This record gives sequence, structure tokens and C-alpha cells, in this order.
Amino acid sequence: MHRRTFIKNTSIAAGVALTPGFAVSSPDLVRNAQVAQNKLPKWKGFNLLDFFAPDPTKGRKATSEEHFKWMADWGFDFVRIPMAYPAYLKFDRSRNITPEEVYQIDEQAVDHIDKLVAAAHKHHIHVSLNLHRAPGYCVNAGFNEPYNLWTDQKALDAFCFHWNMWAKRYKNTSPRRISFDLLNEPSMRADMNDQHSKRSSVPGDVYRKVAIAASEAIRKENPGHLIIADGNDVGTSVIPELADLDIAQSCRGYHPGIISHYKAPWAMKDPDNAPEPKWPGQVGDQYLSRAMLEKFYKPWIELVSKGVGVHCGECGCWNKTPHDVFLAWFNDVLDILSSNGIGFSLWEFAGDFGVLDSRREDVAYEDWHGHKLDRKLLTLLMKY
Repeated sequence: MHRRTFIKNTSIAAGVALTPGFAVSSPDLVRNAQVAQNKLPKWKGFNLLDFFAPDPTKGRKATSEEHFKWMADWGFDFVRIPMAYPAYLKFDRSRNITPEEVYQIDEQAVDHIDKLVAAAHKHHIHVSLNLHRAPGYCVNAGFNEPYNLWTDQKALDAFCFHWNMWAKRYKNTSPRRISFDLLNEPSMRADMNDQHSKRSSVPGDVYRKVAIAASEAIRKENPGHLIIADGNDVGTSVIPELADLDIAQSCRGYHPGIISHYKAPWAMKDPDNAPEPKWPGQVGDQYLSRAMLEKFYKPWIELVSKGVGVHCGECGCWNKTPHDVFLAWFNDVLDILSSNGIGFSLWEFAGDFGVLDSRREDVAYEDWHGHKLDRKLLTLLMKY
């Protein structure tokens, strides 16, 4: 193992229990002795986008076992796999999917996902399976859903069917090795096919109903399965309606968006005229600083103190943000999270947000086995 330094740094505190039979190493003893210990481990790692696209023929280049070896050698112990459920279905892709076709599992495609999970486990990396696109909801446009998860029982039934399938496949896998992240970045959107359609919060009672139904479908297979729910308002807001449930919560490391998604056409209506980001500094009509981050993460830190496990399932910065601004901002984000025992997962490992092949124009890349490595970003991630 080449992870001794990481293990030494992350095994100081005693184990705590999250679910029956699930004891995990608690986070590092943080600077403030008064900080509550997080029920989730302080995992750190990456999102892997192998099954992110609804059409598997348009997916990313597959993550290799060599990639997992590098992650482990660098001290990372977590990957999140955001999946689009159509990627592992059999149906006629020349037209919109029907409610009946949502149940047509392609076993060969599911086997490919299993192999990715197995490769991660071989290198002692925890895997969090996530439905980035679930029956009836996705934060992204680009695929026509046959119903709405928040309002239609048929969509909820299909949602539970998919989670029961995954829970059954990993029925005998320890929660130290696998978790189930129910739904990527929930929100209400008037037009599901319009990326910029106005969003609003999912009503708390509606989110609770969906989360309970899915958790029951998962824990029907194993009552000790570890479940995570993404924050409301596309991952940014604590979900108080779930705090009494045995479900952890996942925040985001994208605040403020003018830093993390500078000039991103899917995140801004007028990306070409976005004000130049600075950190800290005046950007447009607001002053950006560490203080605004501390305010943003305060509810999440308080959630930890209430005994709810918290992890940052996605974080990072698109490749148009000046690199020095990105690193200065990201250092503050990771420092606040880490100081409160909250781990993180960069979006993504290889690609525009990643440590490899990010296509930034202002980085002196290091050649790494045929890839372009952002050594400064990697060093920052390893610091925490």
C-alpha cells in the first residue's frame, strides 16, 4: 500500500456507528475541539462519469484500473458514480422512452457498472452509486422523461424499482465499501427540457416521501445499507425534513457559481458577459470572500453537530476560471469542509473539472503516463 501517510492522518479518532453494524473511522481531530464528529468518514475522491450520459454510446472514456491505482497511491479513498438510468436500459432510442421501458434493464450494461465498482473495491476505494438521472427527474436537460418524480406515483415506483435492483446486487457488500446516493441535485423545474427553466425548492414533505420510499426499497435488501440524500435546491440546502431519518446528506462545493461555473453555458444565461472572477474581491455587485463561504456552509456544519452524516458529493471548478483564482477559492472551500470533518469528491477525475486532461489554457501540465496532470490541483487535494 502507498497510502500510509493518508491512513495515518485519517485514523486518529475513534470509530462511530452510523447504521447497525457499521462502524467507521471518524474524521481527523480538527482544529476546534468543540467541532462535532461527522457520522460519515471524511472520504476524499472523485466523481467518475463513465455512465453519466443517457446514451452509453456517447459516454466518457472508461475509467481504468490504473486510474484507481493512482487514486489510491495519492491517498484518495472515495468515488461517486453518477449514473443516468437510461444508460443501463434496453429500449428504442430513436424516440422518447415510455414508462414501461423504464423497467427494461440491460444486464450487460449493469455488468459494466459492476466491473467499475469491483475495480474500485480492489484498491480499497469506497463507491457511492448515484442516480444522476432518475425516472422522472434530472437536473440536466437532454432526455425526455415520461413523468415527474415529484408528482407522479408511477415515477416513484420506478425510482424505487431501480434502487431495489442496485441494493439487491450489493446486498452483502459492507457499507464501508458502498453507499447509495438517491438523487443528484433535487429541485422543482417548470420545464424539464429547458436547462434554464426557473427552479424552486422541492417541498420538504415531498422530498421526505420520496426519500423514505427509496430507502425502504434499498433497506428491504439489507437494513444496514448506507444511504445519502443530496441537498435541496440542486444540492445547496440542508434538508431538515430528513434529519430524523437514518440518511446522510450531501452538499456541494460550487458556491459562488461565478467562480465554479465561470462562462459555463449550461449554468449561465449570458456566459460571454460574465464578470471576471476574483478571490477574494469585488465581482459584479458582490464581494467574494471566505466569509461568504463560512456563511454558506454553516447550516451543513450545524447538521453534523445534530448527528447527521455530511459529505460534499461534488465540488470543483470548470476550466474557464483563471487557475490561480480557482486554487485560492478552492483552498478556502476545502479548508472549511475539512476543518469540520466533511470529506469531498471532485467533479471529476479526468476531464474539464479534473486533475487529468482538464484543457485549461493557463496551466503548466505535467506529463503523467500520457495524460496531462494538473499537479497544483492534485497537491491541493492531497493537502486535505
